[in-house]
Order: sequence, then C-alpha cells, then structure tokens
Amino acid sequence: MAKELVQYFGTGRRKSSVARVILTPGNGNITINGRTFEEYLPSAAVRLDVLQPLALTENEGKFDVVANVRGGGLTGQAGAIRLGITRALLEVNADLRKTLKPAGLVTRDSRTKERKKYGLKKARRAPQFSKR
Repeated sequence: MAKELVQYFGTGRRKSSVARVILTPGNGNITINGRTFEEYLPSAAVRLDVLQPLALTENEGKFDVVANVRGGGLTGQAGAIRLGITRALLEVNADLRKTLKPAGLVTRDSRTKERKKYGLKKARRAPQFSKR
C-alpha cells in the first residue's frame, strides 16, 4: 500500500499578487514558481519575511513549501506567500493561531494602489499650477 500523501493548502494575497501555497511534510525545501527559494527571492530581508510564520511556530525544516505566485512585484509576492504559508499552517494545527495572530500574520494586508482620478496626474497628484 502506498504511503498517503498529506498536503495542506493556503491562498495568500497582497497588493496585486496571489499565491497558492502547498505544505507537505518534508525537510524544508521551498520552491516558488518552479525555482529555488534563493533564486526567486534574492533579497535576504524579503526571504526572512516569507519564513516568518515557519520560524514563529518552530516548523522550519519540517515542511516542504511549493508556491505558485503571480501578479505584482517581488515584495508583494513575498507577502502573498507569507499569508499562504500562515493559512496552510493553520490548516495543519489551529492552535498555532495563538502565536501567529499577535504577530499580525493572520490578517490580510488590504493596502492596494489607489486608482487614478480624472483631472489629476496620479491618484492625488494635481497638475502643476501656473499663475500666467
């Protein structure tokens, strides 16, 4: 009989990025869009941001993370992956909420780009005023 495959899913969103995260019991390998973690996210600060939920719950090296992410830039994608990992961890064990919630990892960051208004150059930037 084949060993049963256990997977935990989580969807994360940030700005205009959407990440689908799959957690499987393993030894800590992280793959994002078919590339290695270090290759996809070259910035060490952004990598720490993604690993935060695993570090807080002391699950580093216990799960393999496979993430598919699209839209936005690298920082937004990292935030989306972080929320996806958090939601997948809550699926693993709901008691982890006690440690993740105070760190602000359970809440979706709703800040997105404000739309451009007519008569303005950007969302709030007015054209330069000319007296003559």
